[in-house]
Amino acid sequence: MQYLPIIVAGLIPMALGFVWYHKAVFGQPWMDSLGFTEEDLAGGNMGLTMGLAALFSMILSLAVKATFFGVHGGEEALVAAGDLNFGHGAMHGFLIAVMIGIPVLVTNGLFEKKTAKNLLINSAYWILAITLMNGLLAAWHIPA
Repeated sequence: MQYLPIIVAGLIPMALGFVWYHKAVFGQPWMDSLGFTEEDLAGGNMGLTMGLAALFSMILSLAVKATFFGVHGGEEALVAAGDLNFGHGAMHGFLIAVMIGIPVLVTNGLFEKKTAKNLLINSAYWILAITLMNGLLAAWHIPA
């Protein structure tokens, strides 16, 4: 197994989140949707939060890759079909996000009484992140 593509794809949610949740992009509406202030977010152990977020992003990267390869019958089938490219991987990443990730995220959010704005900001972020992750994993496949 090649670990470098999994690690790099796992960094996509971190890099995208840095931009997506920046105050100048969706950060302020996201904070407003939760009733948070910048002072509220300054507390806590940011090292632990970022470390766990990075760990879970790597696990997600591995799971997304396994799902993509598994749906197609493995590496050999994808190589034979010529389907290891960004577009094909991104399409599957989008489907994985919409059919698995978003139902879980939104169901939890509904029970947590999250606002529609919050659910939309977070859902769009994860759809884009997983789409990009799987696109990269498909395009960057290194034959063993």
